Amino acid sequence: MNQLRAFIAIDLPEPIQESIEKQTARLRQSLGNEIVRWVPVKNMHLTLKFLGNISASHLDFLKQMLAQTADTHPQFDLQIGGIGSFPNSKRLRVIWAGIHAPADLTSLQRAVETGAIRLGYEKEERPFSPHLTLGRVRQNLDPAALQTVGAALNTIQVGKIGSAKIDSIHLYKSELNSNGSVYAKLFSAPLSKSLSPMR
Repeated sequence: MNQLRAFIAIDLPEPIQESIEKQTARLRQSLGNEIVRWVPVKNMHLTLKFLGNISASHLDFLKQMLAQTADTHPQFDLQIGGIGSFPNSKRLRVIWAGIHAPADLTSLQRAVETGAIRLGYEKEERPFSPHLTLGRVRQNLDPAALQTVGAALNTIQVGKIGSAKIDSIHLYKSELNSNGSVYAKLFSAPLSKSLSPMR
């Protein structure tokens, strides 16, 4: 295994996964699987940095960077709720759940990005927009199907999903199979318990 596809992300606690499933059930039932390819709740995560294809020999450098970064950033709470779409309501591609970005999350993501750049990974040009991907709208749908998605997003309310305590960051590898992407955790780094969250 010389190359693997990898990313750095935050996990969601099980109670939050259950809340997402419950809060988005009506939306999933309304749109079904023919219009939207829904992400399994167990696969949902908040990506901090997509690395792309990496060399297996580079894993130790990434682990060291993550451990150092996590050790200098505190644990924090995330508020999750509300839904939207990328890139906009006329050209629907991704359906997402929103995340309120506390200063600690922004600081952590910047540190991960900086650490990855120092290791030779490409800088992410797009601004960090924290969200959870709920589903991807299938390509080449007719206008009526796209209108159905837009109408569902406008009429079906998804309330507050909940608050999650974030205590670690993770390095994942991603593999594709016939059922979609499968994620496997390669390394976890605990955030500092002794540092105080930003106010």
